[in-house]
Amino acid sequence: MNAYAQHLSRLQAQAESALARSGFDALLIAAGIEKYAFLDDRPYLFQPNPHFKHWLPLTAHPNSWLLVRPGHKPRLVYYQPDDFWHVPPADPCGEWLAHVELCVIGRAEDALAHLHVPGRLAIVGEADAALEGLVPNNPAALLNMLHWRRAVKSEYELVQMRAASRRAVPAHRAAKAAFEAGASELDIHRAYLAASGHTDRDLPYSNIVALNEHGAVLHYQYQDPTPPTLSRSLLIDAGAQVNGYASDITRTWSGRDERFDALLAAMEAAELALVDEVRAGVDYRDIHLSTHRRIAAILVEQGIVRMSAEALVEQRVTSTFFPHGIGHLLGLQVHDIGGFMADDSGTLASKPEGHPYLRLTRRLEPGMVVTIEPGLYFIPTLLNKLRATPAGSAVNWGLVEHLARFGGVRIEDDVVCRSDGAPENLTRDAFAALG
Repeated sequence: MNAYAQHLSRLQAQAESALARSGFDALLIAAGIEKYAFLDDRPYLFQPNPHFKHWLPLTAHPNSWLLVRPGHKPRLVYYQPDDFWHVPPADPCGEWLAHVELCVIGRAEDALAHLHVPGRLAIVGEADAALEGLVPNNPAALLNMLHWRRAVKSEYELVQMRAASRRAVPAHRAAKAAFEAGASELDIHRAYLAASGHTDRDLPYSNIVALNEHGAVLHYQYQDPTPPTLSRSLLIDAGAQVNGYASDITRTWSGRDERFDALLAAMEAAELALVDEVRAGVDYRDIHLSTHRRIAAILVEQGIVRMSAEALVEQRVTSTFFPHGIGHLLGLQVHDIGGFMADDSGTLASKPEGHPYLRLTRRLEPGMVVTIEPGLYFIPTLLNKLRATPAGSAVNWGLVEHLARFGGVRIEDDVVCRSDGAPENLTRDAFAALG
């Protein structure tokens, strides 16, 4: 927990600096409230304010608050109702407890007595978390400073993210085994949950479990309960969560087809080469553009398109097969905030022209955690558009028709940018540890 104490000290210093620079005296962070479906009494899954769980490993504590003031311990207002309908939060415990001033309340409105402090307050949270006289104002200047710094992880945060990878990897292995046994998407998903120790409500994002052609849908949102007659491929994009920090891992598995296996091997090599480009000082946009050059080379080498790799990039043919960005920041959120910032004032770092879906445009710094997730897909709507262009005549449509039955390939690792050169691959390390 020494790493946690250092993490908290770092957050306190960052908050005090942001408060002074933005003209506020104290920072209030609302965990958030439980929300209900329209005209119903069924709650949605509670999602805590990421600013709240940045300070504390508390992810299921609606109506709680954190008060941060210069020169004081953080004050945690911990909501613990006397409830017989649902299981209330457990008594506060853990070594983090020694680092906060604790106030336990039984009613949400009782937080007011512990949050009214003199001075100008920066109140961070959703509008519906407001209490009488305490309405979230989310000052942009302060949030920009906090979001800018959040991209660089403390050692405590890296410990959580390593653990999140170690939690997800056995589940990926279980999903692969279920696929090889001919299971349906739903049963593969269930095997993943059982091996991860998660339920659906614990996952950092909804699992993508895509068999065969479904792998061509980037965010395939269903889990078919009926197994296909022949399971040719599995694309699974699934993570895990530890103390509010996420892993985000994608693997593609083959049912053994010579052409698809060759494509999969080429993408594996390209992904590892792109991971090696994660270095301090590198502009992440350059890694994205490097991905298009590597995808172009694969399209040529695999005989999918009969054009030069340079022409494929120049004419944006690669965007038909690789339409998304190479990755994003990862941490408290799967798509962690602050990816488009050029500085801590909120100036935007633009996306490269013609690449609207890239989620990260920053220069990499030691301690940043990013995903590297190249993909090559056979998406009918994009292929139909390509067919109608002059470049369409260079496509080996017979091979495309064959490979389209497999949907596509995506391989994704979670990678730490290090100060000493080579990146730390959280995903590959977790797979290697499993043996």
